[in-house]
This record gives sequence, structure tokens and C-alpha cells, in this order.
Amino acid sequence: MLYQGETLTLNWLADGIAELVFDAPGSVNKLDTRTVASLGEAIAVLEQQPALRGLLLRSAKPAFIVGADITEFLSLFAAPAQKLTDWLGFANSIFNRLEDLPVPTVSAISGYALGGGCECVLATDYRIASADLRIGLPETRLGIMPGFGGSVRLPRLLGADGALEIIAAGKDVDAPQALKIGLIDAIVAPEKLQTAAIALLNEAIDGRQAWREKRQCKLQPLKLSRIEAAMSFTTAKAMVQQTAGKHYPAPLTAVKTIEAAAGMGREQALALETAAFVPLARSPEARALVGIFLNEQALKAKARQLTRDVVVPQRAAVLGAGIMGGGIAWQSAWKGVPVLMKDISEKALALGMGEAAKLSTKQLERGRIDGLKLASVIGAIQPTLNYAGFDRVDVVVEAVVENPKIKAAVLQETEAQLRPDAILASNTSTIPISLLAGSLQRPENFCGMHFFNPVPRMPLVEVIRGSKTADRTIATVMAWASQMGKTPIVVNDCPGFFVNRVLFPYFAAFSLLLRDGADFRQIDRVMEKRFGWPMGPSWLLDVVGIDTAHHAQQVMADGFPARMKKTDRDAIDVLFDAGRYGQKNQLGFWRWETDAKGKTKKVADDGIDMLLQTVVASARSFSDEEIVSRMMIPMINEVVRCLEEGIIASVAEADMALVYGLGFPPFRGGVFRYLDTLGSDRVVAEAEAFHALGPLYHIPQSLADKAASAASWYPQATPAGDAILKTA
Repeated sequence: MLYQGETLTLNWLADGIAELVFDAPGSVNKLDTRTVASLGEAIAVLEQQPALRGLLLRSAKPAFIVGADITEFLSLFAAPAQKLTDWLGFANSIFNRLEDLPVPTVSAISGYALGGGCECVLATDYRIASADLRIGLPETRLGIMPGFGGSVRLPRLLGADGALEIIAAGKDVDAPQALKIGLIDAIVAPEKLQTAAIALLNEAIDGRQAWREKRQCKLQPLKLSRIEAAMSFTTAKAMVQQTAGKHYPAPLTAVKTIEAAAGMGREQALALETAAFVPLARSPEARALVGIFLNEQALKAKARQLTRDVVVPQRAAVLGAGIMGGGIAWQSAWKGVPVLMKDISEKALALGMGEAAKLSTKQLERGRIDGLKLASVIGAIQPTLNYAGFDRVDVVVEAVVENPKIKAAVLQETEAQLRPDAILASNTSTIPISLLAGSLQRPENFCGMHFFNPVPRMPLVEVIRGSKTADRTIATVMAWASQMGKTPIVVNDCPGFFVNRVLFPYFAAFSLLLRDGADFRQIDRVMEKRFGWPMGPSWLLDVVGIDTAHHAQQVMADGFPARMKKTDRDAIDVLFDAGRYGQKNQLGFWRWETDAKGKTKKVADDGIDMLLQTVVASARSFSDEEIVSRMMIPMINEVVRCLEEGIIASVAEADMALVYGLGFPPFRGGVFRYLDTLGSDRVVAEAEAFHALGPLYHIPQSLADKAASAASWYPQATPAGDAILKTA
């Protein structure tokens, strides 16, 4: 044994070939600070071996290295800028020493080599992989960029265009694509990976492979003419600005850094990479995006814990075959759980099956499935007008019209057809679960299961616990949702549950702004372009449906009259009375048209201002800042109240529900991350300025307490100290 560390070992194989094996405690290897330091120690040992003729890097686990340890990121990024800079310099010196060993080096890669794992193998001369490889640099999706030389070595290995495509998009590629673009040198069977790597090393040692020339290209400036560089980087910057936008600075920073370093050798280029990395790492966008990743991991762990003692449903049923019911049925079938889809009319069943067929055809067109898979998915959905087979299903979700009397009747009728242990759920978006449970014989087997539209695209499922819901019921529905590829979050029962409860104060704020003379087009523009919502409120209302919003407004007003009961007619009332229901009937705040490709798009409608004049004051100007404050404060207040009341269990679950259910801008991280970024005291001060607008703007006690104590909602990251950021 040449070297034994906590996460890696170094030993001789034969004939002067050493083998460095990553084997961290636990199920996966991560390139954490401990492993980086250990790698440096192992290389120091290698540098003292006169008999060394070659080096093989591999993993003792199915995956090579899944990436950096993201749980370390927030404390790393909270360290003083100079300390982080010095540590990155130290880490990069280790990869440089690996790259500069006076012998050929080969990485044998299985499974994942992402982020730091990819950057590690880029420092070796050759890379061979098994067919299950996924390799890439996902850092920009976390608001940062490669920091261990990825932005230097990858462009010099692949060329600028190929590297920019991976780095700017935060992409990873599979083995065939990696081989095609030159990221790896060969694909071999998993059981032959080590043997093939040794054979390649021996070829290099014997002079049959030009390993020195292969290495040299990574140490020199990019081989680009001035014209080629101008075309490549100009195109990349334009693409990034179009796709990422101004709220996500990491992709553009990465492109500009690669461009600036194109004419430099390795050392200068690495210094430039570090100089660009550190400000990104300390940005609010990185904190938010890393926070989302960590929250997501916490949610998955919680779901695994809650569902460990239940079996994933093997057969399901959906009541109601509209767009929503068809989407739920397709999602279940797509993920391997066959489903009965019941309705009371052939026309509705045809609509539901049509929706499922459309979704499957999209997957076929994108090359994600073949004809056999398409047929099997459609075949796993059985349309029916009766309850035949319902005695064999494990779980049923009701997705009929949002009317409490109709839902209660359908649920009661369905319960009588089920096994005593079968689970029954409602896809209601606003109606309290305990109210619907009143008509059931087995309320302990009943809960809410609120999907978001469109079902295939929206990751969130709210699992709503009623007053009599059993733990087994919650666990079974969570297991089904997880099997469907969704992120289930458990919330407690109240009108609107969590997501819709906090959405409607936002809509109420929109109505108040219109009442006070704001232009809804300006509001949309500000909330999209400045705040970062995917849709402004008028656009969102048109998509949700004005009739749906009108009904939900009343439910919310009945549930929370002090804050949500209206005293006057508003814009939603006017559009509802005019029969302008939004996208569904082509007229709402906007006029909706279908383009030549069949895509629905919104266009301005000349008649809307005249229609709204009865509920809109004389136009006056509002600053962007005032619009953002007036729109967001009611939502923020309601989110905080939901945490106070235990409707949502944690700040992490609240923020993930907002991001996954409403499209809350990920770069802001959710309401609680947004509060921590702005400071609760600032939000409280802004709310006080609008106190006269009514109870929606009156801050809850816990928000006032946080502001008074200058406390954060998330635990503050402790800056990484010298013990972690060792540089020698």
C-alpha cells in the first residue's frame, strides 16, 4: 500500500503501474474538501516513486465520482473571498500536479463523473468508460461555474463550441455522445474496464500512444483564429442571454471567462477561472440555487423515510377523464403503474385518452420512446364507464369538477366499490379535505392529492392530510406520487391548502393595483422581467381560467374572510360576468390565438380597457419597485402564516412547493430564501408603508419577530474554517 486515505487508496498494480482508487465511506464518491486534500497527499507519494511508469484512476463503487459535496457549498461560499480564492488555487495545484506527472495517466470511469468528478478525469491523459457513463459539468445550474479547471481543460480538449454547449447549459452526456465529441477515448464492458485501462497504459508506456502530445493541447491556448473565436463566442453569448437571461449570471460569466482565457496557457487561464468563480459562489443566485438542490435532497430523504413501510400501489384508478384526469392517468401509466380511467360519458373518455395519446406522441417525436413503448403506455390506461375492476385497485384519485357536492357524491359512490384497505384521494385544488371526508365511511383512508397543470411538466404534488387521515394513507399516496416522478409535499388541511392559499393573496394584490390605476400590462412586465416569474398575473389568470379563479376566490374568501373577502367587484368579477374565461375560450385579459405550428399565443385585446373601466381608477404611474412590493407582500405574509399554523412543516418544504407548484423564480429560491436575501426588516418596513391597503398587508407576528431580532429563516451557513480550507 503506497497511501491509505479516508476516501481513496493508492497501490501498485504491476510493472510500475500504480492504481489510485476512490472509495469513500457510504454509497457514492464525492469530491469533497477531504478528498481533494487526500488526492494531493497521494500525488505527493507518487512524485517520490522513481519506478512509476503509469497511473490508473478508478472507483471501487458503481459510480466514479458523482460530483462535489454540495452540502459543503454554503459554508465554502460563506468563507472570505481571499480564503476561498487561496483554497481553489491549492485544489487546482493538485489537479495540475496530477496532469504533470511524468508518466501517462488513464481514468477508468463507470457510472457518473459529474462536476468535480469530470474535472478530475480531464486532468488525466486518457479516459475510457463503461456504457453506463454520464459525464459533464452541471455547475451553472447551481449558479456557479467549474472551479477545478473544467472551463480551461474542456475547451482545449473538445474545442470551444463543444465545451461551451456543455458548460453554459450545465449538461451531461452519455457514453456514445462523450466518445463522439472526444470527451472519452473508448467504451468497454464494465467487467473489462480495469483490464482495458491497463492495456492502454502499457501502449502509452511502450510508445504506441502519443500521450505527451495529447496532454500538451490542454496546457496551451485554444487553437482558434480570431475570426473563429469571434464567431464562436458571439454566438454562445447570444444563445446564453436568450435562454438563461439576466437573472442567471453563471452561464454568461462562464462563456466570457472561457473567451478571455482562450489565448492563455493553463496557469493564467486557471487564475481567470478562479477570479470568475469566487464572485459567483458568493452571489445570492448561487445561495438560492444551491439551497433548492439541498432542499430537494431533504424532501427526497423525507419521502423515503415516510414511505419505507408501504408498498407502491400496483394498480390505480382515476375518476374524471378531462385534461387533468387524462394527464394523471398518463403519468401513472408512463411510470409503470397501470390505471383505470372512469367517466360518465364516452366523449369525456375520448378526451382523456386523446390527452394520453398526445403526451405519448410527444415522447415519440422527441425520441424518448419507440412505438412499442408508446403502445404499452396507452395499453396501460383502461377507459371505462363503470366500476368494473375497481375492487382490484390499490389507490383512486378523483379529478371531477371542482364542486364540493359533486365531489362528495362521487367519492361516496366510489368508496362503496373499493376494497376496505384501498386508498381514496381527491385532486381538489381548494376544497377542504375534512369537508369532503364527511360523506365517507372510511375517512382514515382518504386524503388530498393535488396535482398541478400540466401534470407531466409540473413536479409538485400536494398530499393533504385531513383531520382523520391515517399515516398509512399519506405514505401510500406519497409512494405513488414518487413512483410517478413527482415531488410530494405533505400539507395540512385548510381552504386552498398551501399553494393556492398563498397564490390568491397575490391575485388579490393584483386586483388592488388595478383598482388603484395600474396597467395590468406593466404589472405583468415587471413581475416577469424584473422579479422573474414565468408569467405575469394577468397571463397566469388567463391560463388558470377566470371562471376557476372566480370560484376559488369565493372559497378562499369563505375560509379567510378577514383577509380575503372582497368589499367591491374586481377585474376577475368583470371578466367572469362577461364570459371571458381566458385561454380556454380565447378571451380573458388577453386574446388567445393559435399560430401556424398549433401553439397558443397571447395577443393584446383592444376591448379590455373599456371593459375594466368600471373597476379601475384613473391611470397613474407606479414604479417597478412599488409594483413588486405590492404584489409580493401579501403572498409573503400568507406563506409565513402557513408556517406559523403548521399548514406547511418547514421553510424548505414551503420554498420547494412555491418553486415546483407556482414557478416561483428559482434564482430567488422561494419566499423564505427571498426574505433572508432581502432581510425580513426591509420587507416589514415596506409592508408598513402599505398598511392602509388592508389586512393582506398586515405582517404576521413571526415575521415581525424575525425582523426585530435580525434572524434568518434558514440556518446561517458557518464560513468554512482553516480545518476545511487547508491549503497545504
